Amino acid sequence: MPTVIHRTRSELEAQRAQLLASVNMTYEQLAERAAMYSLSMDELDVWHTIEGIDYLLDGDC
Repeated sequence: MPTVIHRTRSELEAQRAQLLASVNMTYEQLAERAAMYSLSMDELDVWHTIEGIDYLLDGDC
């Protein structure tokens, strides 16, 4: 059976901010580097996680 993790909106926002801080970049800087395919593997993991968080936050209207 798959594991489901439940997070509140504020927990997701806090996790997103912590991820950006961990790579010392703003969202815009990270997105620009992702578009140019110039992220390290760790930064790419952060980018994909932030994309997932943003998907969840956009769906939480």
